[in-house]
Amino acid sequence: MIVREGTGSYVLIGQHDHGQVSGEFARRWRGRPAPFDSTLYAIANHDVGWKKLDETVRWDEVTGRPHSFVDYPVGPKLRAYGEGLDFLEARDPYAACLCSMHYSSFVRDSEGAAEMRFFEGEVRRQERLEGGMSEAELENLERNFRLLQTCDDLSLFVCLNKPGENAYPRYENGFEYMGARFVPVWEDRRTLRLEPNPLSRAFEVVIPYLEVGKDRRPLGSGRQELRVVTS
Repeated sequence: MIVREGTGSYVLIGQHDHGQVSGEFARRWRGRPAPFDSTLYAIANHDVGWKKLDETVRWDEVTGRPHSFVDYPVGPKLRAYGEGLDFLEARDPYAACLCSMHYSSFVRDSEGAAEMRFFEGEVRRQERLEGGMSEAELENLERNFRLLQTCDDLSLFVCLNKPGENAYPRYENGFEYMGARFVPVWEDRRTLRLEPNPLSRAFEVVIPYLEVGKDRRPLGSGRQELRVVTS
C-alpha cells in the first residue's frame, strides 16, 4: 500500500496499481528494452505479490497510520514478495529474474535473519534463471533491471506526491538512469513532463485510490488522472 497523508485523511494506492503505472512509463521508453515483452511484463507486474495484502488496510497501532510498503511488517511482506516472484516465474522466468533482482536489492544490506534468508534464496533463484537465458538476454539484464528501478521511481513519485507537487524528498532532484538524469516538471495538477524527455510519446493513466479518515472511517474511492507529455 502506498500511503499519502492529507489534512484529515489518508489516500491509499494499491502497490499493483502503482506497478501498472510503472509499466506505462516503460512501454513508452525511448530506446526499447530487449527482450521487450518480458521486460515490460516485469515492470508492470513487479508488485503483483502485494495484491492480497492490499485488500485490507493494516493500521500501525504505534503511529496511528496505515502501514505502507515502507514499514509493513517484515514477515508477511517477505512472504508476499516470494509468492509474487513464484507467480511471475511460472509465467515468465526472465521477468521473474528482473523482479527478484529488484526485491533482493531492498534487503541486501539488512542484518535481520528473515531478510538475509530471503536475499540468499533470491540469489539462488537468479542464478538458476540466468542459467536458462540466452547471451543477449544476459547482456541486457542489468540495463533492464535499471529501467525497472527508474520506472518504479517515476510511478512512486506520482503516487507519493500530491498532484502538482514535488515534496517527497527522495525525488526532489529527479531520477537517474544509466548516467542520465531526468527532472520532473508539473505543468499543472494533472500534467507532468520530464526534462530532458526520455519518452517516445505522451500517454494518460488513471490511478484508483481509497481514502480513509484519520479516525479510520472509510471515506470512499477516487481516481487520480495523469497526463505525461513529451514537450
